[in-house]
Amino acid sequence: MHRSKILIASLLALFSLAVGLTTIPAIAQPTTASAKTTKTPSWKLPSETKAYPNLKKHKKAFIKVSIAKQRVYIMASKKKVLYTMICSTGKKSSPTPKGTFHIQNRGTHFYNASSKEGANYWTSFKDWGTYLFHSVPVNKHGKYVVSEAKKLGKRASHGCVRLRVADAHWIYSHVPYKMKVVIH
Repeated sequence: MHRSKILIASLLALFSLAVGLTTIPAIAQPTTASAKTTKTPSWKLPSETKAYPNLKKHKKAFIKVSIAKQRVYIMASKKKVLYTMICSTGKKSSPTPKGTFHIQNRGTHFYNASSKEGANYWTSFKDWGTYLFHSVPVNKHGKYVVSEAKKLGKRASHGCVRLRVADAHWIYSHVPYKMKVVIH
């Protein structure tokens, strides 16, 4: 009788697993100095753990960039922040322009041979491709430059606004043409 109960319980567990009613919990592995990690670097992930805002619900939304705080804010109004992104604006020798601008053109990738840097998911806000929101830099092979990615939160660019990869992709994919951009 005891064996049949175990068999029935096992079959029910397998059935639940097969139809998706339950999952198998992860088994903790011992951590060693030589254990490899597959954790995604933070500069590839969104800046916040919450979902990006639905801009269709916020018709007057705009982007605010704080050079002092090295942050990009998706604003619903002058005082309501929907989402905050960590960024890197221009170095003192190549500052990010201040003022009010509007979203212009966009693209998936660029590479500038003279600076030996490019980026992914760029969205222009001034001079039609000169000043951009974009991912952390990539090299001529399209690989992210980790040493530059680690500078997020500090002035580091040639005047553009560098973002985490996911944040740059979201702006590229969701921010509409002509959306207002305020940089101070």
